[in-house]
Amino acid sequence: MGTDPAPGGHPRGRPGGGRSEGEQRRFGPRGLNGGLTLLPWLLMGMGAFSNILQGRTPNPLVGGAGLLIFNSLYISVVFRAFDKCKREAASTRWSLVVMGLVTCGLALGYGGSWLLFFPLLGLATGAVLRGRPLGAAVLGLSVVGGAIAVYQDGWGAVGIIYGTFLSGMVTAAILALSETVRELRETRQELARAAVEQERLRFSRDLHDLLGHTLSVIVVKSEAARRLAPRDMDAALAQVADIESVGRQALVEIREAVTGYREASLAGELDRARGVLTAAGIEPVVRQSGPPLAPRTAALLGWVVRESVTNVIRHSGATGCEIEVRGAAGRVHLVITDDGAGGVGSSAPGDGLAGSGLTGLTERLAAAGGTLSSGPAPGRRGFRVTAELPVDEDLVGADGDGEGEGR
Repeated sequence: MGTDPAPGGHPRGRPGGGRSEGEQRRFGPRGLNGGLTLLPWLLMGMGAFSNILQGRTPNPLVGGAGLLIFNSLYISVVFRAFDKCKREAASTRWSLVVMGLVTCGLALGYGGSWLLFFPLLGLATGAVLRGRPLGAAVLGLSVVGGAIAVYQDGWGAVGIIYGTFLSGMVTAAILALSETVRELRETRQELARAAVEQERLRFSRDLHDLLGHTLSVIVVKSEAARRLAPRDMDAALAQVADIESVGRQALVEIREAVTGYREASLAGELDRARGVLTAAGIEPVVRQSGPPLAPRTAALLGWVVRESVTNVIRHSGATGCEIEVRGAAGRVHLVITDDGAGGVGSSAPGDGLAGSGLTGLTERLAAAGGTLSSGPAPGRRGFRVTAELPVDEDLVGADGDGEGEGR
């Protein structure tokens, strides 16, 4: 889902500190498409355009010029409305003011179908304004439009008032909701990236703390052995023996650290999953039942939890994730289901599209007498991973080594 940071420190797609993903959406095709969705409403002015063509409009040059100015300002305003900086610029507000003056002038001069420019003005106002100024502006436009309608035709005031007010408020509500949803998605992606980065940093710190002192000792003793070798071979050999001892101890500690990282207990992985999912803005639901599990079984299931939760955070776009562990009839079942985008970024193992993580886990569980399957959740939106293993069988061949990358 998110864009992983590149080695240089900038997220991919933003080299040199350029626009963010959200900014690219506002300045790019999303803003263009948003403006295009508001252009068809200009068809409401076809009645006025038809009157000019049919010669039923007095001073057609004035009417045509007014129509051209209004349409040009409307197009400019609705495209600016999808760029926050331009939307809040003074030039955009002044464009709205000029549109209002042109609309009032045309409505007073011609009436009839020209009054329909008030709902169009309300729509443009709703696209630009936010907060408290919106209600007062739209209400004022509605009253002015209704008053001019009464003055011109003596009827239709209710329709103009209703159309102007409704077009302004509904447009503002839809655009505000769209922006909120987009911001929430961007925030969730940032949280997911942060959660992955925190886990990487945690492991990096563990290795740094483990190896820093050991490697320093090896370097110091190697230098001592080099200095002693020309004049005292026995002392130099003693230093070499110490280096060998320190190196062996470091290997043991590294294996223990890696084993603890890759094969933590199932309970530990479930606790870690709760924290990581919560940090990524995904609501976790964890249920566990059945007898205690053998260490190897718990370790393999813990790896499945780690891999699947990583995939949920990075690929699913989910708002909730359920993790259920249940043991019965000599076998234990682990089911992880999210409510995200189904098959987006997630393919069944073995189909050539799944990542090495789930493929490696499938092979390891098969060697242990178990199974692993994944795919769209049946009867609901989302993705599901199901693992099954013997409860108390000796898992010969399941050595616990596996892939560490997500799908």
